[in-house]
Formats: sequence, C-alpha cells, structure tokens
Amino acid sequence: MSDTTQSTSLVAQIFSYAGIALSYFNALPIAQRVSIIVLAPFVYHIVWQLLYSLRKDRTPLVFSWIPWVGSAIPYGTQPYVFFEKCNKQYGDIFSFLLLGKIMTVYLGPKGHEFIFNAKLAEVSAEAAYSHLTTPVFGKGVIYDVPNNRLMDQKKFVKGALTKEAFKTYVPLFVEEIVKYLKTSPNFKVNEHDSGKINVMVTQPEMTIFTASRTLLGKEMREKLDTDFAYLYNDLDRGFTPLNFVFPNIPSATNKRRDHAQKTISNTYLELIKKRRSENDIQDRDLIDELMKNSTYKDGTKMTDQEIANLLIGVLMGGQHTSAATSAWTLLHLAERPDVQEELYQEQVKVLDNFNRELSYDALEEMPLLNQTLKEVLRLHHPLHSLFRKVIKDMQVPNTSYVVPKDNYVLVSPGYTHLQEKYFPQPHTLNIHRWDNDSQSSYSVGEEIDYGFGSISKGVSSPYLPFGGGRHRCIGEHYAYCQLLTIFSVFIRHFKFRYEKPNGTVPISDFTSMVTLPTGPAYIIWEKRIPGEQL
Repeated sequence: MSDTTQSTSLVAQIFSYAGIALSYFNALPIAQRVSIIVLAPFVYHIVWQLLYSLRKDRTPLVFSWIPWVGSAIPYGTQPYVFFEKCNKQYGDIFSFLLLGKIMTVYLGPKGHEFIFNAKLAEVSAEAAYSHLTTPVFGKGVIYDVPNNRLMDQKKFVKGALTKEAFKTYVPLFVEEIVKYLKTSPNFKVNEHDSGKINVMVTQPEMTIFTASRTLLGKEMREKLDTDFAYLYNDLDRGFTPLNFVFPNIPSATNKRRDHAQKTISNTYLELIKKRRSENDIQDRDLIDELMKNSTYKDGTKMTDQEIANLLIGVLMGGQHTSAATSAWTLLHLAERPDVQEELYQEQVKVLDNFNRELSYDALEEMPLLNQTLKEVLRLHHPLHSLFRKVIKDMQVPNTSYVVPKDNYVLVSPGYTHLQEKYFPQPHTLNIHRWDNDSQSSYSVGEEIDYGFGSISKGVSSPYLPFGGGRHRCIGEHYAYCQLLTIFSVFIRHFKFRYEKPNGTVPISDFTSMVTLPTGPAYIIWEKRIPGEQL
C-alpha cells in the first residue's frame, strides 16, 4: 500500500471515529451535552498545563484553573504579591498564563540583564506594545516602526533634552507652576492661605502644562486653557489594560481616543505647515527641532504627519509616569513633616534665603531634593511590569530553560526595588539611603550607543526606575528637571498634611497601566507664610 493510500485510510478512520463520537454526543440528554461543552476547555487547560510542566526545557508554570484567563486576576490586581508568592514557590524564573499569552518572568538583577540586554534577534518591544500605543500616538512612530527607526526617532527628540535646553526650561517651569497655583480652583493661592487638593487631579494637570510649555511652545500651551485640554484626557484613557489585549473594541472610550488623536495631531500638523510656509523654523521648541532634524540614517525624511504623531508620543509617553511620581511624592511628604523641613532648610541654604533665583544649576546643588525623588521612584516604579515578545527561541543562561518563540518575557524592576536584600526596610521612605550614592541610578562601566547617544550597558543594578538597554527612557533627566522644579516651588511656599492626624499614604492601584495611588487622594496645603502673594 502506498503512503498516499495509507494517509487517505487514516483520515477516513479519524472522520469515522469522529462521526461515531458525535452520534453518541448527540444522543446524550441536553444537560449532559452542555456540561461536556462547559467542562471540556477546563479539562484541556489542566491537561495542557500538566504536559507543559513535564518538559525539562520549560520554566516552572504557575497553575491556574480558568482557561485563557490564567493568572490574570491575581497578577492584575496585586502583581508584586503575585510575584512574591511565585518567587517563593518556583524561584526567580517562572511562567504564567495571561489572557491567552504565556509570560515568562525573570525577577531580580539577573532578570534585568537577561531581558533589557536581550538581542534584537530574540525579543521585540514593538511586537509587545504597538497594538496599544499606535492608536494613541499614531502611525509611523514609536513602536509602529522597526527598531532602527525608533532609535533614530529617540535621537531626533534628544536634541531638545540637553543640559543647555534644561537651563532654559527651568524658568518656564516656574512660570507655569506659579500661574497654576494662582489660577487653578484647586489652589488660588493669592486668595487663600490653605486648601484641600486631590493630587490625582492637580499633578497630572501641572505636569502636562509644564511639559507642553517647554517642549511644544507657548502657542500649543495656550490651547490647553480651552476645551482642547480635554482631548488629552480622552487620549490618555487609551492606555488601559483592556486595550492592551483588545485595542480596537468599538467602545465609547476608544471612539473618543481616536477622535482626540486625529484632532491633536491635525492641530500639530497645521502649526508645522504654517511654520514651513512662513519659513519660521528657529530653536524655540521640540517642534522646531524635529522640523530641522528628522532624517533617518537611510536618507528618508519623516513626514509632517509623522512628526505630529511623534510629538504626541513624546508628550504622552512621559505624562503618565511624571504625573504619578509627582502625586506619590506629595503624598509621602504629607506623611513626613520631618522630610519637608529637611528639604525646606536645603532650599533656604542653596537659594541664599531666597535671594537667588531658582535655576538648573541650583537644582543640581540640592542633593536631598534629588534623593527624595529617587526614593519615591524606588518605592513606586511607574510601570510594575515591562514586556518583550520573543521572536526567536531564547536560552536562559545557566539553566536548561528555553523560552519559545511567540511567548513573552516580563521583567519587574519595581519588584526588585522593594526587596529587603537590596534595600533594607524597603517599604519605608528613607531619603538618606542615597547619601553616599549621588551618581546615576544606572551602573557605571562599559557604554553602548543604540543610535541615540551613549548610555551605560550595564543593567544589573537592583535600581532601574527608567528601564534599561535600548528602550531606556530618554526623558529621565527631563523628568527630574521638571519634578525637581515643581517640588522646589512647593517646598518653599507650602506645608502639606493629611486631613486626619493619622492619615497615611494610599495603597497602590495596579488596575491602570501605570502604578497610581488609589484615588481620590486628598491632602491639605498650607502657606508657610500666611498672606504671602506669589
């Protein structure tokens, strides 16, 4: 008998057995048929997990009962608790099922090294994030382009993130902060000596106002005083866990997201075209910078539409994290009057009893203020998990484990930040743990240029608030400059406390894509000098 005849006979037998099984199934009472249909996925899920766990070349798999959903609930609600439980049971390396995707977790500094310095041939951030970010930012930018073009885009943007630029930004930050404190209903400091604020309202507003003024220019900033500001809120809501899995659900939220993206990008595009038509390209802001310098290494120029989309990406990319860090800092200060007083005395000293104007150089002379932000970022990493999609089987060093293609790898510097073996009393705010560590949060040593300037290649530090490797956040120093300025102004003029004497910092809400305080998060502000006019 030929191979073809044997194959045909085998297929016929399979269909015959399937037909018999279907006949038996149809003969069952409807209640039994429903039970089988309901139970079959659960049986398959359990059997699949058992077979997966028997493989010696696979990492330990966290058992789950619910097909497809897997460990989504414990991970999505309390990721650090979930990681700690898994770490105790399986060690630093394990996998779990998350909404149909197998996530391989590698905790600790070795995990940072394994994932952040993985080769481009092995992992892809673009494949992991593009479906979430592209509807918000737009086509042709950030994760909607090959990695080499993303590196070029980071280089284009970095021209507006230099030390020289920061020196011009500080007075603009101060101007915007004072304007907000005078005019916002949350403060109106020239009319009141105290008040109550929800930091989840004030800090996102303050960060987007200051960022837009410095990066996008005065004309774009003034639009935020109109209904245009609400478009940023609609765009912001596009970053949801649901959209990470189902980005194109025709929900009301997504329709508003898409409308906001189109409207904001068209507004940027109109300004770009206006400047081009009038040959009005100077050195005012990031818009000018990108109009002058946005040609890829292969000679291709970014289109004006892509420049407009990249502007959205730059502004929104840091908005979440800076707003969250700003809110967490205020909440911790409200709990710690002793830290507030230390920071105030530093302000008095560095600014010569406030006879000296706040400047970029002055901010660099404030180690305690810098250490406060550094400590808040340790306690509250903006992103509890960072992902990459595996595009080629990956061997885990010094193990028998292989992470197969199409799985995902996950790293959590925020979990490492809270481990006792790296940071004693990890859940306590202690700005003095950094007294003898004023250097960069990244390990020094060998450097590498991924296309946007040299950075430290080492990512084995237990402290990585801005990620590492080729996808390290290029806005780290901008964020520090922005937030240091905000808190320098705050510390000089106000004291903060909770409404109740025993008020404490809220717990983290992990249901968002960014680690936020559980809201609403209210604190009381009081002027240091009653009646003072800003």
